[in-house]
Amino acid sequence: MSKQAQVIAVYSLKGGVGKTSLAVNLAAEAALQAGGRTLLWDLDGQAASSFILGHDGPGKRTADRVFDRDIAPAKLVVATAIPGLDLLPADTSLRGLDALFLDAGKKKRLVRLIEEIGAGYDRVILDCPPGLTETSEQMMRATDLIVVPVIPSPLSRRALDEVVAHLRPAKKTSTPLLPVYAMVDARRALHRDALAAEAAWPVLPMASAVEQMAVRRKPLAAFARRSKAGQAYAMLWERVAALLGAAKNR
Repeated sequence: MSKQAQVIAVYSLKGGVGKTSLAVNLAAEAALQAGGRTLLWDLDGQAASSFILGHDGPGKRTADRVFDRDIAPAKLVVATAIPGLDLLPADTSLRGLDALFLDAGKKKRLVRLIEEIGAGYDRVILDCPPGLTETSEQMMRATDLIVVPVIPSPLSRRALDEVVAHLRPAKKTSTPLLPVYAMVDARRALHRDALAAEAAWPVLPMASAVEQMAVRRKPLAAFARRSKAGQAYAMLWERVAALLGAAKNR
């Protein structure tokens, strides 16, 4: 009997909130701290996670072929420089993923694909595209935990509230959400006030090391793990692992 991978989605209603850096660093910390095998599946057509993890792609638009069953997901998986971390890369073909899901008429296509590829992994982390779309609907049915980056600002908090309102009244999923304050600048009063209002949320600081990820094309664990930001992501994985363990034991 194949094992069941734990599935974590990194998702936000809006872009520009540090979603990609969260997904990449969380996946790296999962691989390094928890051991076993971790897969980061980049579902965002911008392919930023794929780029940071060193994948330039062969110049072909093939990522969408996984969803219409033209190609097995495992054939597109590539290793990364982080031990135990693999990548299922994105490309621009995924910009039409919502239309593909709708045309296929398959409400559980993503669930089935995760079950297929997840059999070889201990955990699968999804870097999801922003927005309330068919892709996000399928993601919500497929995951054990949804991690939501939130900038300490009224608009970003409003976006989180919209996601919660979308999920809970309709009872579309019982999957827990973990809001995470991202890109935090403690010098700003607005940020300090937001952190005080939600003191239990994990905090990821604004840091030059995070900006360097796209230059070095590596997660923080590969070049700045002892930095304040690197330690924050390490602690975030510990929080995620504890939530997953608690959910598994219910």
